Amino acid sequence: MKRLMYSGTGLLVLLLAFLAFNMATSVLLPGARLDLTEKKLFTISDGTRQILRDLEEPITLNFFFSDDASRDMVILRNYARRVEELLREYERVADGKLRLQIIDPEPFSEAEDRAAEFGLQAVPLGQTGERLYFGLAGTNNLAEREVIPFFALEQEGLLEYELSRLVHSLAQESKPQIGMISGLPLDGGMDPMTGQGQPPWVAFEQIRQQFSIQPLEHDMDQVPEEVEVLLLVHPKGLSESALFAVDQFVLRGGRLLAYIDPVAEMDQSQEAMMDGMADGRASGLGPLLAAWGVDYNLEQVVVDEGLGMSVSRGRERPPARHIGWLELEAGNLDPDDSITAPLSLMTTGTAGALIPQEGAATRFTPLMSSSPNSTLVGSDRFAQLEDPETLLRGFQPDDQVYHFAARIQGPVSTAYPDGLEGLQPERTEADNINVVVVADTDLLADRLWVQVQDFFGQRIPQPWADNGGFLVNALDNLSGSDALISVRSRGDFSRPFTVVEELQRDAERRFRASEQRLQQQLAETERRLAELQQGQDPTQMTDLTVEQEQAIQGFIDEKLEIRRQLRDVRFRLNADIERLGNWLKIINIALVPALLTLGVLGWWLIGRLRRKG
Repeated sequence: MKRLMYSGTGLLVLLLAFLAFNMATSVLLPGARLDLTEKKLFTISDGTRQILRDLEEPITLNFFFSDDASRDMVILRNYARRVEELLREYERVADGKLRLQIIDPEPFSEAEDRAAEFGLQAVPLGQTGERLYFGLAGTNNLAEREVIPFFALEQEGLLEYELSRLVHSLAQESKPQIGMISGLPLDGGMDPMTGQGQPPWVAFEQIRQQFSIQPLEHDMDQVPEEVEVLLLVHPKGLSESALFAVDQFVLRGGRLLAYIDPVAEMDQSQEAMMDGMADGRASGLGPLLAAWGVDYNLEQVVVDEGLGMSVSRGRERPPARHIGWLELEAGNLDPDDSITAPLSLMTTGTAGALIPQEGAATRFTPLMSSSPNSTLVGSDRFAQLEDPETLLRGFQPDDQVYHFAARIQGPVSTAYPDGLEGLQPERTEADNINVVVVADTDLLADRLWVQVQDFFGQRIPQPWADNGGFLVNALDNLSGSDALISVRSRGDFSRPFTVVEELQRDAERRFRASEQRLQQQLAETERRLAELQQGQDPTQMTDLTVEQEQAIQGFIDEKLEIRRQLRDVRFRLNADIERLGNWLKIINIALVPALLTLGVLGWWLIGRLRRKG
């Protein structure tokens, strides 16, 4: 048998057996997969399975891919193969309710005309005149359409969510009605600073795909009956009648998602620009939060040294830690609530604190929270903030955990028991409300969670945090649809280097005092040197006495020495990180190969000893 295995015939037999095994598994087990990725990126989620199994009417998906035009694009063809395999898996799970068509839109063909009719994005390839189609168009029995114009490689991590969202939208008889009032330019508009038009925020574009958005007025006196969920974003201009309408909407069973803020940095309204103070950018919900058992001070911001974000200060200066802009990891998010359970990273910008009142009848469920290494500071510190490092001076944590977002449920009474002039409350209490409040609006802005690239006129968002996912999850949950929540946030968001960040924070704590002392000495030395040189005529510098020359040279030497010490302090800030990087290089380049080599040699030696024995 051993001679047969080492002979040419034996190798041929092994090859044929291998081919037969692969053919048998492809025929008998066509859907078998082994997904070893951490987030199971190649396995469809339970939410997708639920969407596909709940289909009541058939849906047709037309997958357009230019096979011949992409013949030299290996990476793109591999991605197209993955898209096709995932679509075939959708078709299999849907059990006849989903029909997949694979279409190659060759030039000047009816298929190409059909792709153009659906509005798919054709990408020109060089100077050959060829165009590449790589998109999806879905239709239902009502002739409604949903389209993914082009599958960009940068969005591969969100592939399943985009496909499931498309199918879910086609399966709905009508989109959930969202009533919205916003004090921020979510839908784009004119930038008052530059005078140029701005595109819609990515977060708004995402919810517009899935929900029917109905704009409401800031001075309304009633929320329309057809509105299922009310979305308030930075509602600083709400009239008393509008607050009364929100109160009555919640009491009659309407669901509310409110984003408020002590310092809305993205508020570019004329009032905020003219005011120049932090309170000109603050928003709240008047007496409503207190009626729901929540305290909120719109003049206080949470700062957290443990979660502070590293921000750039320009080319000439090293990055600084902004303890008012925070990165919240999974440990700072509620793992049990369906809104935050799938999320892994949230960012906030100058957020406020939501504090449950003692003895309140409502149930306060924190969704996003700070670390104990935090405290509250006045919002006025952010009015003219130029250097975020100044927030670290005098920082003293109070060992309290503050909450940036919460779900409020339970029995409540109206905040307007006597009504308003001309408005009487139809309801004065409710057995159970369902309200989600977020004490930050800046987290919706693109700059805090997503990078947008232009791809032949198509805006391609690349999220590095889950801020947009939180918004859509919350609206999904409040509107009664949880199917898409488990699909979202399975993509390739940036994963923070927690060990490196902790080393950086420890180094900052050790050397910050030294750096501040040296900066003060440098400033004092430069001041004294300027005083000594002030009034000196440059043409008369040779007339200085020996003592004056020695004093000036002494100050110059002292200035150079202080600058050298500053460079040394800043170098030592990253010494531990550099040491960690060197150890990782040694482990990857030398230690792991050495261990593998020793393992193979040991295995060979043991086998040889056994054969001799």
